Amino acid sequence: MSGLRRREVLGGALGVTAIGADDRIPIIDCHIHLFDQTRPQGAPYSGGGRNREPALPARYKRLAAPLGIVGAIEVEASPWIEDNLWVLEVLEPEPMMLGTIGNLQPEKPEFREYLERYRRNKLFLGIRYGNLWGYSLVQQVKNPVFVEGLKLLAQAGLVMDTANPRADLLEAVLRVSELAPGLRVVVDHLPGMLFREGMSAETAKLLRELAARPQVYIKVSAAMRMEAGKAMLDAAVYQPVFDQIFETFGEDKLIFGSDWPNADAVDNLPAIVQIAKDYFLKKGRAAAEKYFWKNSVAAYRWAPREAGQPRLRLG
Repeated sequence: MSGLRRREVLGGALGVTAIGADDRIPIIDCHIHLFDQTRPQGAPYSGGGRNREPALPARYKRLAAPLGIVGAIEVEASPWIEDNLWVLEVLEPEPMMLGTIGNLQPEKPEFREYLERYRRNKLFLGIRYGNLWGYSLVQQVKNPVFVEGLKLLAQAGLVMDTANPRADLLEAVLRVSELAPGLRVVVDHLPGMLFREGMSAETAKLLRELAARPQVYIKVSAAMRMEAGKAMLDAAVYQPVFDQIFETFGEDKLIFGSDWPNADAVDNLPAIVQIAKDYFLKKGRAAAEKYFWKNSVAAYRWAPREAGQPRLRLG
């Protein structure tokens, strides 16, 4: 840890964080949701019904900045096509917000038109597709129109996030990586799946195959466990699952995401950051920097919007 105290991070000193001043590694949170249920039209999602306050950039920044989080990527929580524009308008005034993963359906006739429209905004980083809103990546990979849409997404330099992994979704991601090999794909919430289902022989095989695909990244999100209404902070709770993920994918494929303000994450952002730090700082500074921000640049191609955000030149 003494080495971490001495070394300076790219992008400037970040000051003392609420979770310890020793690391000083900037954090990019690659999985937050924004919504405003007080709008006249309401919102189709508002944190699983547990949140009464709108989830907007200013609220997130108040919570995140003291923890060393210097940037965030919004992942769409609404199936309403018009909310792509709403999110972009909400992100624009707050430079801590680095972009959004929107909601467009590659199988729809209007996909090309919407993609061309939204790709012009540098904050539109890609789309989300998986087990959500009645979408099925498993079924759509059999659809040539959908696959052509993914190729257009890749040509635009954008990314696809998946939603809510299961074994069949992991199989579908493998198929996507074959049918649209230029498309970067981020699998979210893998720890949640492993805590819920365990590491079967089938899952282990699928993950090894995914690890061999250079364009596939893994978001270590939805990891926090709860007991009696409190976040569990014992590192021993997380180490077996984190070890499985790290040993399979290595330090170049893993990305941090908090899942704020979904369900228990709404009140536990400090605990989520602490859990991640407790594990990844032990892997050494180089691996921790990759996890907390560098790998997210490779996956999402976000661009810094303010001085405190780190910079990485891709080859």
